[in-house]
Amino acid sequence: MALEFINLYREQLIESAIVAVVMIGLRMVISYFVNRFSDRKNKVKQRANLVMKYVDFILILIASVFAFLIWSLNARDIGVYASSVFALIGIGFFAQWSVLSNMTSGVIIFFTLPYKIGDRIKIHDKDFPIIAIIEDIKGFHMNLRTDDGGLHTYPNSLIMQKGVTLVQDGVATRIVDPVDGTQDNEHFNKPV
Repeated sequence: MALEFINLYREQLIESAIVAVVMIGLRMVISYFVNRFSDRKNKVKQRANLVMKYVDFILILIASVFAFLIWSLNARDIGVYASSVFALIGIGFFAQWSVLSNMTSGVIIFFTLPYKIGDRIKIHDKDFPIIAIIEDIKGFHMNLRTDDGGLHTYPNSLIMQKGVTLVQDGVATRIVDPVDGTQDNEHFNKPV
């Protein structure tokens, strides 16, 4: 029985094994480079693990598509399957654009921006300016702790859209009220 299955589907089994080996090898290479980047830039290991979860999800999705192609797709049905998949992906992107933009921003923040956990930043937002210490950078948002002890969650996509200054020790910073131009000297006009 097992030999009949192997003989009947030999080509599909070999192609599936090749896809599995390639995906595992690709994951190992990507993992090596993400961890190397994390070590060189003094990023938190937890953030590298989060990026690898995203990579794993994408690789599993790609492997699933290849497995589907290897095991059950006929050449004449490609158009029907492709249009169905693209329609579902389009609906998913439209429905989840905010979630996807925050996830993408989280990955971009990991690789390119100079902020890391423990840094004091100033977010230049017209309506809600904030000076805080980064407590954690998650997949969708940052946890920011202000001097008065308040915990703020700030979406990653907004961090990418707003001006953010890395505040150095001993630098005096100010928050100016956008309505009347007065300064809030009580909390923010002091060296950090």
